[in-house]
Parts: sequence; structure tokens; C-alpha cells
Amino acid sequence: MANAVVDDDQKWLLNCLSATLDPNQEVRSFAEASLNQASLQPGFGGALSKVAANRELPFALTSFYLAAVLLKQFVKKHWQEGEESFEHPAVSSDEKAVIRGLLLSSLDDSHRKICTAISMAIASIAVYDWPENWPDLLPFLLKLINNPNDLNGVHGALRCLALLSGDLDDAMVPTLVPVLFPCLHAIVSSPQIYDKYLRTKALSIVYGCISLLGTMSGVYQAETSALMAPLLKPWMEQFHFILEHPVQPEDPDDWGVRMEVLKCLNQFVQNFPSLTESEFMIIMGPLWQTVVSSLKVYVQSSIEGAEDPYEGRYDSDGGEKSLDSFVIQLFESLLTIVGSTKLVKAVAHNVRELAYYTIAFLQMTEQQVHIWSTDANQFVADEDDVTYSCRVSGALLLEEVAICYGKQGINAIIDAAKKRFSESQQEKASGSAVWWRMKEATLFALASLSEQLLEAEVSGLTRVGLGNLIEQMLTEDVGSGVHEYPFLYARILSSVAKFSSVISQGIREHFLQAAVDIIGMNVAPPVKVSACRALSQLLPEVNKDIIRSKMEGLLSTLTDLLYQASDETLHLVLETIQAAIKAGHEASVSIEPIMSPIILNLWGLHVSDPFISIDAIEVLEAIKNAPGCIHPLASRIFPFIGPILINPQRQPDGLVAGSLDLLNMLLKNAPSDVVRAAYDVCFDAVVRIVLQSDDHSELQNATECLASFISGGREEILAWGVDSGFTMRSLLDAASRLLNPDLESSGSLFVGSYILQLILHLPSQMAQHIQDLVFALVRRMQSAQISGLKSSLLLIFARLIHLSAPNIEQFINLLISIPAEGYENAFSYVMSEWTKLQGKFSFTFLLLARK
Repeated sequence: MANAVVDDDQKWLLNCLSATLDPNQEVRSFAEASLNQASLQPGFGGALSKVAANRELPFALTSFYLAAVLLKQFVKKHWQEGEESFEHPAVSSDEKAVIRGLLLSSLDDSHRKICTAISMAIASIAVYDWPENWPDLLPFLLKLINNPNDLNGVHGALRCLALLSGDLDDAMVPTLVPVLFPCLHAIVSSPQIYDKYLRTKALSIVYGCISLLGTMSGVYQAETSALMAPLLKPWMEQFHFILEHPVQPEDPDDWGVRMEVLKCLNQFVQNFPSLTESEFMIIMGPLWQTVVSSLKVYVQSSIEGAEDPYEGRYDSDGGEKSLDSFVIQLFESLLTIVGSTKLVKAVAHNVRELAYYTIAFLQMTEQQVHIWSTDANQFVADEDDVTYSCRVSGALLLEEVAICYGKQGINAIIDAAKKRFSESQQEKASGSAVWWRMKEATLFALASLSEQLLEAEVSGLTRVGLGNLIEQMLTEDVGSGVHEYPFLYARILSSVAKFSSVISQGIREHFLQAAVDIIGMNVAPPVKVSACRALSQLLPEVNKDIIRSKMEGLLSTLTDLLYQASDETLHLVLETIQAAIKAGHEASVSIEPIMSPIILNLWGLHVSDPFISIDAIEVLEAIKNAPGCIHPLASRIFPFIGPILINPQRQPDGLVAGSLDLLNMLLKNAPSDVVRAAYDVCFDAVVRIVLQSDDHSELQNATECLASFISGGREEILAWGVDSGFTMRSLLDAASRLLNPDLESSGSLFVGSYILQLILHLPSQMAQHIQDLVFALVRRMQSAQISGLKSSLLLIFARLIHLSAPNIEQFINLLISIPAEGYENAFSYVMSEWTKLQGKFSFTFLLLARK
């Protein structure tokens, strides 16, 4: 029991603990230093445990909590010699016994925060001492659990066991489960004695143990199944009793109990499907009751309500209490059941109802309406499945239905969509203000499964007339105002993009025109985002005559969007601009003077962001490829990147590598006069970067630029320098650096394509260097740490053999004459590597051989 006597050491310790919370930083720092110094003295751990256990001391609860937390840190540092975190001095055996005893006696503390901290300290000791050096730990905890007259003790023991269950190993669990599960079952099955929090905690321990048994089942399948067989039936019966009652609104503690039940059920299905199959029917009815009643609560609280009042709330142990988290867990459990080969038949007759109810869960919540109306970034993130939500998890469940049930599943989803669409139209006719939600959810569900649905339509797996259904849904409310129902209109536009291949040309052109108009209108951000998605998909397929007259205006409004976009939406706007430029191919010359400077400036601002900078370069490449645009574009880019490449050491991070990437884009497939202009401005600087830089990105991009210079300039490039031999020497010097075996493999990654261009386009100049080249290739291969580099160099050997025909024997003799470390000669080494890696590049070799 707690000791009410307070000695001087305890007073000092309590004063120090209190001082660590003092608003004065000097006081806090002095107290922390004093505690750290005291922790090096014998008896400190015992003193901490006495403070944590003494409930009658006249100090704030926070001090006792801090003592327990500090004790956990003390255990980590001083308990076990040989551990990575260990610091001298080590705790003596006598002091360890005192600490263990005091902590166990404090587990029934009535303050849950303190109890949690003490449980964490016990769990940290148990990692080292249990069961060998602490055999009475489990009996003590089981004794507490089995005493319904001491609920504080039950809580402490459960909290401690929950922490311990995460550190159990495959030797402990088989011994623990048969003893522990009946105790936990008694708690879960006695709601008249134990509150929902304690029952939830008991279920969480069951979940932890089943999860660990599941990981063991792969190796010890017979043993784990034998262990679980007698335990499964009573638990499934208990799950039945918990789930059979309808889900109640505004009862997060009940949601917590149910969520742990669903998590346990998930583990049973995943890890013991054969055992679960025999008992599953008892749970089917209550589980379905949970789905139906949960939807009613979810609609009232989240879809129609302003917000989930419990969102962001957690219990004293950190468990989330929101309705959203419960529904997501429900979907996860259903997804596991649907995907189980043992249970697939048991669920088959409910697939239509499952799809029907799932679509209703996908309706936008009032909170989503509020957030997405003003935050386009969050809308894009949620649409791209970056965040997890009921909509995302519900869509994943429908996808699993389509995959696991094939034709039956797809037909069930289509039928459910038709029914929900019809209901939304009836709500509209009756004057409902939120009729659009169900239609939006239906389109969202179908769009989320667009790949599966389109594949089924093309293969003939189903004959539901997908195109006609989608067209009906898209056009039924086409007159509904974009301002009045912005989210429905946004979903319609994004659905057009998803299903463009089965929609008639007339409807595609109608929505293309609508998307063009919307880009320039003052509408909600989600509508513009969806308009961009529609344009990105539809513009490549459109009749160019239709869009030509609107191209200048469209690009102008898209450019305006660039200034409003942030990182999440910038990618989408740039993608749309790229599609527009490609669609208005011939008209692009008139907009090049406007677009190029804007995109070039945007690229400069985001050069350190690989995604945005690549998007910007792709837009510039689209401009480059448009008739009449490459020369004016080059005249803008060369003066911009020339000074950067000439003085690479003075540039911000990423700018040199990005400038090389931009240069390489311009050089690819460029006319010789553009390549010559680039040579005059940049060639020497690019070579110097290859010779001097240690930055992998700079080396890789510079190597690609040199390959593009040779590919575009061919033998003419040798005459462009002041000294006729200067260019060739520069190219060889660059090859020598890139083939240096001491250079990190990443820096040499693209040397293979560079050497290939030298061999293909400067064959006579390279002929006199073949022996040196082969020697360098072998040394670089032997030091390569990246298989892609090694494969690319092997392809050079393949090309050299191809070029040596009909004198292949001469080249083989050359390889035989060159040494290779660890092998008889270079030929032996090259052939050994070829047989190891040939499966990775056989197709590439075929392409190479045809060049």
C-alpha cells in the first residue's frame, strides 16, 4: 500500500519535478539538470517509484505523473547492461525488486493518466525481466483483472497488458492466451459490471494477441489453429451480442467497443479463415445490422450534420473516438471478408445490398462541402486518395467486390448505381435541397471503378450498356446550374474524363465546351479542378477545328490559374496547359511569346521541386514541338541557362541540374542549327560540369546533354569548335571521368547511352580508342554498385560486337587480352555478367541491334 511518510529525499524530488514545469526557463533548466545528475546516483529509481506510488503526498497530480514518466526513461537508460541505450550506473538487483513491487502496488491508481504512465514503466521493465526475472507479474495482473470489486485495478491491469501484448513473442503467446482469454471474455461479456472503456481495452488485448498468432500461423499453422479452435466460438458469440443492437448516435464509447470487435473479426478472418468459416453465419446478421444502422447514424451526424462532433477526439489512451474512424474500420472489415476465399460464398447473396448501402456512405459530408468550397488543394488531395476517408475506403470496398465477384459483383454495383441514381431524381422531383448528394456519390463510385467497368465492357464480361448509363447520368441534370450545384457539376466533369471512351462524340464535345467556359468563370474551386481534369482527357481526342478558335482564350485563362494555384493544383493546371498546346498545335506559334516566358519563370521558381519542374519542362517541350516555336523558344532559354551553367558553383541547389534537364529537352530531336546554337553557349560548360562536379543529378543530366549534342550534331559537331580536335578531346575526357571506377555509380548512371552515341555517330574517331574504351568499360563494370549501370555497359559490349562483324573474333581476342579482377580475362567476366543479367535487358538489346 502507499506510504504516507514523506522523507527529505522525496520532498527534494517532488520539488524538482514541480520546478520542471515552472514558467521561468532558468528554473526549469536547473531542475532538469539536477534530476539528470540525481539519476546517476544509487537509489534514484527507487525514489522515483516511491513518489509515483505515494498517493497521499500533498503535491499536484502532475508531479506523480512526471515521476512515472521519468521512471520509464530511467529504466531505458540504466536497467539492462548491453542494451544500445544503456548508460552507467546500472540499477542494482535489490533496487529493481523495490521498483517492481512499488509499481505493481500502484496499478490500481484512480487517476487514469497516472495509471497509464505506471503501466508504461511496468511494460518497459517487463521487456527485460519478464517472465524469467519477474515470474509473479502475470499472476498479479490476472488477479487484478479477476477482481470486479476493484475496477481501478482492472483498468490498470488491462492497460498494462495492452502494452505488454505488443512485446509478446511466439514463446509467450501460446502459454498466455489460454489463461488470459477467459479472463478477458468475462470482462467483455459483463456490461453490467464493466464500462465500455474497460471492455474496449479488453478487446484491444484480444486483437493484439490474435494478430501475433496470425504472424505465427505461417510457420506454426497446426499449433495456432489448435490453440484458437476452442476459443473462437465463445468470442464469435460475444461479437454477435455486441453487434446485434443498432448503432446509436452520439455514443463514441459504443463505437469504440464495436471498432475493436471489427478489428478482432478482421484478424480472425485473415489469419484463421477455416476456423472462422464454421462460425461465420452467427455473425452475418448482426454485422449487416451494423452496416444498416451505421449508415443512418452517419447520414444524420456527418452527411446532414455540420460536422462529426467527436472528430479529433481521443480517449485517455490515445484511441480515436470519431464516427469516421468507426465507419472506416467497418469498411476495412467488410473488405477483408469479401476478399476471403473461405467466406466469398457466404457473402455472395448480399453483394447487391452491400453495393447499394456502400454508395450511400460515399455521399459528401457537410464538413467536406465546407472545406472543399474554399480549399482546392484539399479537394485535389482527397480526390487523389492522398488522405484516407469514408469515401476512399468505401470505394476500395466496391473495387474488391468487382474483383472478387467478377460479373456478379460488377452487375451488383451497376444495379445499385441505377437504383441510387433513380432515388436522387425522385428526391429532386420532391423538392429536396440535397438531392444532388446521392447522384454525386453514385458518379463517384462508378468513376472510382472506371478501369474495371471499362475493361468488363470491352471484354464482354458484362453487357449493361455502360455508355448509355453514364450518358443518362451526365445529361439528366445538365441544365442544373454550375453555381447552384457546384460539386455535382464538378463530379460530372471528372466523370466525363473517366468515361470518355464510351461517351458519344457529341456529348464529349458538349462537355469540352462547358469545361472551356468554366475555366474562365468565377466558380467554386472544385469545379475548376474538375474542368481541368476533363480538358486534360478530352483535348487530345477532340477535333482540332472545334477548339482552334478558343485556344488563345483558353490558354489565357489557364495562365491566370497558374498565378492562383499552389503546389497541389499546379500540377493539374500545367497538365491541362500541355494538353491545350498539343491540341492547338498550329496555333501555338502565336501564343509562344506569351506562354514561354511565364512557364520558364515558373520553372525557375520551382526548380527544386522535381514534380513541378518536370511538369513545366513538359509544357515547354510541347511548345518546342509545335510548328514554328523551337527557334523563338531556344532564343529565350539559351540566354537564361548559359550563365547558370558557366558559373555552377554560385547557383542555388537544384538550379544547375534543372538547367541541364531543360537544355537536354531542347536538344532532343532539334534541328542542327539549334544544336549548334546550344553548342556555342553551353557545350564547354557542360563538359566542365562532367569533369568537376560531384553532384549526382548534375552528372547524370550533363551526361544526357552530351549524348544529345552528339546525336544532334553528329560528325559536324567536331568542326564547331575553334580547334578541330578540341571537341573530340573534350568528349573523351568526359567519357574518361564517367568511366572512372572510383566515381560513385549514381554519377555514371547514364554513361552507357553517352558511349553509345560516341560509337554510333563518331565511329572513325572512336576506332583508335577501342582498346582503351574496353579496358575502361570493364573497370567501371566491376566497380558498379547499380545493376542498371552494369546492364547499360553490357549493352555497349553488345553493340561493339555487332559493329565488329564480320571480324567478331578479333574483338573477342581483344577482350581475352584485357585483364579482369577475379576472372581469367575480360571476356570471361563479360560473359559471366551477361548470363546473370541478360533477362533484364534482352528487349533493349534487340532495339539496340536494330539501330
